[in-house]
Amino acid sequence: MKSNKRGALRTWNNRLQRVTSAALIVLAAALTGACTGLPDGVEPVSGFDADRYLGKWYEIARLDHSFERGLSRVTAEYSLRDDGGISVINRGYKAGSDEWEQAEGKAFFVRSRDEGYLKVSFFGPFYGAYVVFGLDQDDYQYSFVSGPDRSYLWLLARTPTVEKQIMDRFVARAKELGFPTGKLIIVDQSPLD
Repeated sequence: MKSNKRGALRTWNNRLQRVTSAALIVLAAALTGACTGLPDGVEPVSGFDADRYLGKWYEIARLDHSFERGLSRVTAEYSLRDDGGISVINRGYKAGSDEWEQAEGKAFFVRSRDEGYLKVSFFGPFYGAYVVFGLDQDDYQYSFVSGPDRSYLWLLARTPTVEKQIMDRFVARAKELGFPTGKLIIVDQSPLD
């Protein structure tokens, strides 16, 4: 009698483990999909040329997040990977500790290489959206970027500063799309002495 109960309990535990594992897989897939989705109304640029986007970009403005909090002189450097993706190196200076911080990641196109819509990962299998929704398509000198929702927003440029008209265009477009532009941080890009 006891062996029948143990067998039934073991079978029930195995089923529970399978259901739990399946639920976790579905949850992870849903969360990953949510993190790589587009914010409502934000459309990635078309005619995107990944080769022209490669190289060094300076962070001009951003919304605050813990992973960048307190960083100045932030840059992003993009290079081509052997697997067709893009290598990402983000770097910033933390004045409080007088140290440079660096994060290395990888990015892949979500739909096609000619659309400014990528997914980027700095932490294993977890990806977040990288949506280029504004771009100087003539010279690739500035870029407006969002994440999967309106709490992620960046203005990137090839130079440490931009003309006022570019900043104004960025703020106006981001505000029109519903981003909280009143919370933008202007990134200190002044050289270290």
